[in-house]
Amino acid sequence: MQMLVKMIGWVVLLYAIYCAVLFAVQRQMIFPRGLVAHGQFSTDDTLIVEKIWLKIGDGSVIESWYLPPVSIAASTRSPAVIFAHGNAELIDFCSAEMQPFTSLGIGVLLVEYPGYGRSSGTPSQKTITTALITAYDALTAREDVDPSKIILYGRSLGGGAVCALAAERPAAAMILTSTFIGIRAMAANYFVPGFLIRDPFDNLTAVRNFPGPLLIVHGRNDEIIPFRHGETLHHTAKRSYLVAYDCGHNDCPPDWNIFWKDIENFLHEAGITD
Repeated sequence: MQMLVKMIGWVVLLYAIYCAVLFAVQRQMIFPRGLVAHGQFSTDDTLIVEKIWLKIGDGSVIESWYLPPVSIAASTRSPAVIFAHGNAELIDFCSAEMQPFTSLGIGVLLVEYPGYGRSSGTPSQKTITTALITAYDALTAREDVDPSKIILYGRSLGGGAVCALAAERPAAAMILTSTFIGIRAMAANYFVPGFLIRDPFDNLTAVRNFPGPLLIVHGRNDEIIPFRHGETLHHTAKRSYLVAYDCGHNDCPPDWNIFWKDIENFLHEAGITD
């Protein structure tokens, strides 16, 4: 009996140490900014990019890039999308990918995360949300942007970032690609209790409360964020469209032409574009 008690005690102790280690390193796992070398990438010289530096409440300075829409009259206010990237990316990766929005008459604001790339600060749910709120307020104050037609778009971790923003600011539509229902749900894969998660990114609650149209794009074979996450978000949202592709996480979408056609159809149905 004493041997059994000792064994149980060792198991409990080892599990406590395991949880303590994961608690200590969880932000390095969620925000692996060290995987991308500082200043390694730059924008495509063929793109029209307006670089904007935003100062947030903790004193950090955040880099953002605005891509203006193509062929829009100077007196016209255009829709705009705020894009949040994945956890091991930079805005440098995304400018060319997001350029098709500009051909639809939609401006694009790429917002860097605190501590990523050339931005100062430390990434967390709080600081990322603050950065996006600051970017949103600056975007909607522009004379060339229609504040009633703001689209929030997040990929992977960026889905959590824009869901957090949606809880603080209104949006005409939202797009989530390869996004999870919440970090606490992901923590279960590591046998860690949810209350230890410092940055929960509760996307399920966010989409449940989001009143506008929502497009969810997810790979059926996603090996990092299983397809069931996209299905759950879809069934929880009030006005949701689910587009499933035969792909994994890092190769989603498998066909960019089909993807942009799906985006264009969604924005038309949502009343963002003509």
